[in-house]
Amino acid sequence: MGFKQLDFQEFTGEDMQSRSETFLNEMSKRRSIRTFSDRSVPIKIIYNCIQTAASAPSGANKQPWQFVVVKDPAVKAKIRQAAELEEKEFYRHRATKEWLEDLNQFGTDWHKPFLDIAPYLIVVFKQAYDINDDGSQRKNYYVNESVGISSGFLLAALHHAGLATLTHTPSPMNFLGEILNRPPNEKAFLLIPVGYPAADTTVPELIKKPLEEVSTIV
Repeated sequence: MGFKQLDFQEFTGEDMQSRSETFLNEMSKRRSIRTFSDRSVPIKIIYNCIQTAASAPSGANKQPWQFVVVKDPAVKAKIRQAAELEEKEFYRHRATKEWLEDLNQFGTDWHKPFLDIAPYLIVVFKQAYDINDDGSQRKNYYVNESVGISSGFLLAALHHAGLATLTHTPSPMNFLGEILNRPPNEKAFLLIPVGYPAADTTVPELIKKPLEEVSTIV
């Protein structure tokens, strides 16, 4: 591997302040939704956003991720059916009383109609190791951290493109690897329905912690 000159654009302090405020305002409007329209979305937009996600930094540049885009209605229906089985078990038996009380403010339950209404589901898989051509394994590093950063890039890119998303994590998610026929080195990390919000979509009036509660200068 060689090296090349860094492609870096420097801005004035005033421009940096303006750009940071513009991005803050844009990302502050991103909300998770659970009521999607079935309006179609050009696949090229999805691919561009995935390429943005794949540009994220990763441990030793191993890029331990795979993004599976699901658009087939039959496959989405299978995913919904399997997810609802796990979610029903979660709400009825697995979740603690405290956890359910925290979720009550959002009005969620085990029904997940968005999984077959949204035009796309993007399933993010993490790769604990690579499989060489001879079948041997090669370790990946900082997998959760790397895939988490990449997923953040993906959510930001989708929002910037004008699409709505939901970060969905039915637990456990092993069924996703089975339905999508993924190799043994991959484990589902995040399930992201993507599309336009339904016309009657509402979201909770959340209050985010102020800067002084989430940031410390030493």
